[in-house]
Amino acid sequence: MISLKDKGSAQNPNWFLYILKCSDGTLYTGITNDISRRISQHNNGSASRYTRSRRPVQCLYYEPCHNRSHALKRELMVKSLPKKEKERLISKLKRT
Repeated sequence: MISLKDKGSAQNPNWFLYILKCSDGTLYTGITNDISRRISQHNNGSASRYTRSRRPVQCLYYEPCHNRSHALKRELMVKSLPKKEKERLISKLKRT
């Protein structure tokens, strides 16, 4: 699991792309401007229908985005990747 210390602040509202691992082994990709809050929402069942029945979730990857528009475009790109490619993206983060 990765540290969520790099979340944005009120003065610097960053957007992030994130990838979660669900309890059934599937991966979920989303965006947020507050990673800690969003992961909590996923784990308490109030974030998305998909993760509600696949709790608990674990954040495996996140990356900062310039703004919401960039985050949405990046989300679309990552969601279109096969699972193996998403796993490669996650493993790149773990190596650095």
